Amino acid sequence: MTIIEGLYYIGYSIKKQQALKHQKKLPCRVFSIGNLTVGGTGKTPATIAVAEEAKKRGLMPCVLTRGYKGSLQGPCFVSKGDKPLLNEEEAGDEPILMAERLKGVPVIKGADRYEAGKFALCSLPAALRPDVFILDDGFQHWKLFRDKDVLLIDGTNPFGNRRLLPLGPLREPLNAIARADIIVITKLVSSRQSSVSSLKEEIRKHNSKAPLFLAEHKPSKFMTATGETFSLEWARGKNCFGFSGIGNTASFKETLLTAGLQV
Repeated sequence: MTIIEGLYYIGYSIKKQQALKHQKKLPCRVFSIGNLTVGGTGKTPATIAVAEEAKKRGLMPCVLTRGYKGSLQGPCFVSKGDKPLLNEEEAGDEPILMAERLKGVPVIKGADRYEAGKFALCSLPAALRPDVFILDDGFQHWKLFRDKDVLLIDGTNPFGNRRLLPLGPLREPLNAIARADIIVITKLVSSRQSSVSSLKEEIRKHNSKAPLFLAEHKPSKFMTATGETFSLEWARGKNCFGFSGIGNTASFKETLLTAGLQV
């Protein structure tokens, strides 16, 4: 560990200890979905999938999200379960995506997820009052007690150069994998699934008990800015330019290639 990483680790440790010392608990079950690294591991689609599954099982989920880069401060509704109530500048783009996709599921933005949860319990009508909270990007949000921690690991680039911030992508040391209750290796494509054995072995060195799942990412269709859709066959063999603002642009490029595009 370098001096710079050591300074980051000291700050990380102090913040974690202080948060755990004053940790609070909501009167509902809480599930956290997060990762060890900066950049995209698929947290938003995973949060959407878990919320939709909770609805199918007769639960009333509510998503609590930090709303990265959203301008509004304090707990506020991004959606009450029908449509977005804010725009991207106010809420951040990922909360808006969740609000558009999740029907019947409130989405609340707030840096302090405990306060956001209390806001939901006090503000939502009885028909939408949650019995389970889902934390988007909550693996390092120690201020709030979680019943289960779901850890996502990017199968295309699990740990980068294995350095802590700011020299690498790791928010925490790899031994934090031990804290996970469920582990999902994400962003797999068919051509890569045979190469995850070594990653599984490394994960098991840190956590031998958590159920381990594989999540295959594959394109389903193309959509224009106006909402018009095209099948995957439409793109096969065509030349294209790719523009990406997501956390892992290499994964995005691979998605285009698997769809048959010449990038």
